[in-house]
Amino acid sequence: MKLGFISDTHGGFEDTIEALEGLTDAEQICHIGDVLYHGPRNDLPKNYNPKELAELLKERQDIVYVRGNCDADVDEMVLEHDLSTRSHVIEFDGYRFYLVHGYEETEAERIKQAKALGCQVVVSGHTHVKVLEKKNGIIVLNPGSTTIPKDGSRSYAYYQNGEITLYDLDQQKVIQKIEL
Repeated sequence: MKLGFISDTHGGFEDTIEALEGLTDAEQICHIGDVLYHGPRNDLPKNYNPKELAELLKERQDIVYVRGNCDADVDEMVLEHDLSTRSHVIEFDGYRFYLVHGYEETEAERIKQAKALGCQVVVSGHTHVKVLEKKNGIIVLNPGSTTIPKDGSRSYAYYQNGEITLYDLDQQKVIQKIEL
């Protein structure tokens, strides 16, 4: 069983397609926010096409979304998927994953909330910087950004067979793995 994680697609059509192709065997995909709009602090992505990305994503029924700071009501209307939820708990393969974009609270607060919810993993986005580490008994994952990385390379992540993997889209290779 495979669970995918993408974040901060920011309207990057081809980048998002590339990440989704890497997750074709995932039973479910979690989008950790900032789906269509590039935001006022980011340059326009080279393959920025939020209209086409919305058309692609609205056909997908295997994606769960959390709202990011760049997501708006109009994004929800064109996607025809719920973007109103700021956090979500996913149960998958016997594990609980706490999903939150991560711009309204600190990492320590996210870890505390994940523990309170009985989750083993907290997944956030927002920073566009990949993270995969264990802190205070909780796995902390940020899959980075598929479109506008702030750490040098586009990426996504997935859970499979008891471990989480970070994958580098630019180099087409596994960056890091951690067991749950």
